[in-house]
Amino acid sequence: MSPLFRRGPDTRLRKDRTGANPFVAGLLVLVIIGIGTFFGFTKHIPFTHGFQLKAVFPSANSIRKNSPVRIAGVNVGKVKGIERQPNSTAAVITMEIDDKGLPIHKDATLKIRPRIFLEGNFFVELSPGTPEAPTVSSGDTIPITQASDPVQLDQVLTALQSDTRADLQDALQGYGEALTYKPTAADDVGQDPDVHGLSGAEALNKASRYGVPAFRDSAIVQEAFLGTEPHDLSGVVKGTAHVARALDRNERTLQDLVTNFNKTMAIFAGEATNLRTTISLLPGVLKTANRALDALNAAFPATRAFAREILPGVYETPATIDAAFPWIDQAMPLLGPDELGGLVNDLSPTTRDLAKVTDATINLLPQADLLSKCASDVLLPTGDLKIADGDMTTNKENYKEFWYTMVGLAGEGANFDANGPMVRFQPGGGDQTISTGKNGGAVGDQDAGQVLFSNPAAKPLGTRPAYPSLRPPYVSKVPCYKSKIPDLSGAPTGPPDGSQPGARSVGRPQEKGPGK
Repeated sequence: MSPLFRRGPDTRLRKDRTGANPFVAGLLVLVIIGIGTFFGFTKHIPFTHGFQLKAVFPSANSIRKNSPVRIAGVNVGKVKGIERQPNSTAAVITMEIDDKGLPIHKDATLKIRPRIFLEGNFFVELSPGTPEAPTVSSGDTIPITQASDPVQLDQVLTALQSDTRADLQDALQGYGEALTYKPTAADDVGQDPDVHGLSGAEALNKASRYGVPAFRDSAIVQEAFLGTEPHDLSGVVKGTAHVARALDRNERTLQDLVTNFNKTMAIFAGEATNLRTTISLLPGVLKTANRALDALNAAFPATRAFAREILPGVYETPATIDAAFPWIDQAMPLLGPDELGGLVNDLSPTTRDLAKVTDATINLLPQADLLSKCASDVLLPTGDLKIADGDMTTNKENYKEFWYTMVGLAGEGANFDANGPMVRFQPGGGDQTISTGKNGGAVGDQDAGQVLFSNPAAKPLGTRPAYPSLRPPYVSKVPCYKSKIPDLSGAPTGPPDGSQPGARSVGRPQEKGPGK
């Protein structure tokens, strides 16, 4: 015998060994494998349950236990129980929801839907609600107002009674005739020229060429309806629901709204041409608005920076207001009727008078403007002219000559007897006798006044400027500043022989001077 199988003193035969029965050990292994397989496929621990949700439906509608519960086509649970609601035909369905189907909100809705069109196995479709609504707890019940059951085929067939089926046949027949009917010339009046002579089906086929851009634009519009932020569309729907609920509460207001809307649409219809023009201009307006919005968007970073920088000042505002209260308490008496209020009352008459002065100034300022224009455009330039007067020319501006004359006249009229100034003239005689005509009368009217005579030593040379026979015309409607600057060097000389009114020689005839 090989040493490997040699028995020792402590070696015993196999039948003499003690331990577990092989049958029992195998049975235990099979049980453990079965339990593991059960947990692996069911993912559920016996004698326990997960998140349970109850809902009241108008009817159970062939829903069965273990029917799936789905969210957006994904199984998230199953039906655990169905029972009748006491004293009603409604059914209470208990569902067990997996963790992947949570959370569920209080505005969640449920529908019993068929897996096959109109008939077949059913499942519960769950819409978990909006995030703004509170969540439900395990065991809560969704009310019947948020649950619905599907339409059955028998209900559809029941709706199609004899009269209804006849009407449906008439409608289908009329629709078929509308598709195949060839229009007459009278029918084409008012229609688009592209569809003249075409049947309804042909016109629809021709219109299909516009389907691609129409669907594309519709897709753009639908995408715009989604909004730029999450839940924009749901917010619009929610707001619309609030408006509809408010209109439903006040039927009279809704009637007025419909009436006013009808009137508004009638006005739009009457202004169809202007509305079409407005719509044609709308793209340009939108482009301009886009540029304005881009500029506004570009200004937002600076605005945000300013908002961040101003925050410390905003934080200090309450303290500033608190510190201002003592100053306000001291300033209030100053503003009272005994101080500033009384001063305001005293100044009220002055303010009213000042308002009147302001009103009068409105009329005065245009006249002052005309005067200033006259002075700057006519009077001052005239005063700056230098008069060419032959041997008497001083080559000085005539306004200076005027003041030189005043100074000389003041020097001649000065005296020292305190009786006031007087002008002294040296009287003398000569062989030349002249008369002045009647002094004191209007120009061209010598019927008034006195006649003065003089005996100069030399014969008169004439007068410059010549004495006018009539007063120059005065036109009040022509502004002064529009007048031409006069030619002072071109003044005419009056004759000394008496042919000029107001100055004539007396006695022996005088020779005509050279016009000086």
